[in-house]
Amino acid sequence: MFTIPENELEITFSRSGGNGGQNVNKVETKATVRWDVYNSQTLNPEQKHLLVHKLHSRLTSKGELIMSSQSERSQAQNKELVINRLNQLVNWALIPVKKRIATKPTKSSKEKRIQFKKRIGEKKKLRGKVNINQY
Repeated sequence: MFTIPENELEITFSRSGGNGGQNVNKVETKATVRWDVYNSQTLNPEQKHLLVHKLHSRLTSKGELIMSSQSERSQAQNKELVINRLNQLVNWALIPVKKRIATKPTKSSKEKRIQFKKRIGEKKKLRGKVNINQY
């Protein structure tokens, strides 16, 4: 399991919304973490490429991954929570994509498909106009 060292993380705190009463207005409990993927010393080039490919929609134009947490009432809990979420996301993104092995359809699956198509065709044929003169 890959863990991002804290010296590569830029952690900032700000005021958050939600529960907490007057505490919300006074204390900066929201934790925001920035991690520069491009300049990370702990990742090799293949890992960086994999992260950029899988997390491209979450990265800024500078290559930073930004996450925040404001669900807890304490600064330390929010910091721990957001770092854990960031590590989980990175570990998920570092799992290599398995190559799909192409297989041919089996004989029985082809037959089932043909039978299904014939049934649908019969159903549609019955929807046609009724010719009264025929009877």
